[in-house]
Amino acid sequence: MRGMDALDDEILSTLTADARTSFSALGRLVGLSTNATAARVRRLERDGHIAGYTVVPGPTAARERPRGLEVFIDVRLDAAVDSATFTERIAAEAAVADAVHVTGGYDYLLHAYLVDTAALDALLRRLKRSYGASHTQTRLALRPA
Repeated sequence: MRGMDALDDEILSTLTADARTSFSALGRLVGLSTNATAARVRRLERDGHIAGYTVVPGPTAARERPRGLEVFIDVRLDAAVDSATFTERIAAEAAVADAVHVTGGYDYLLHAYLVDTAALDALLRRLKRSYGASHTQTRLALRPA
């Protein structure tokens, strides 16, 4: 493993800003041939200076949304129910996409996707009978913002 020099720093900085920069464009920028630039990038990868490349979806990227109902459920737990136990158990509910502990009149806000109102009714009953919810309030999402 070799240390980084000024050219390596410039290559890393450029790839951090735009990982799709071609070896030829990168070489022109740092004053190296395409092959020499490719060799440096491979060495930076091998030595662990570049751990990988990723795509960060923008706000307009289409996201796959499950079909059916999208709901937000406020949950107030019975005083005897332990929060850690509730979060551990609710994580096993396939319909619940996210559960966050919140301030205010409720203890948790659940974000869930369900196939229909019968599935919603069944989830609400489980929350009360099996998970220790003393009170719930449900809101349906009409459309994404």
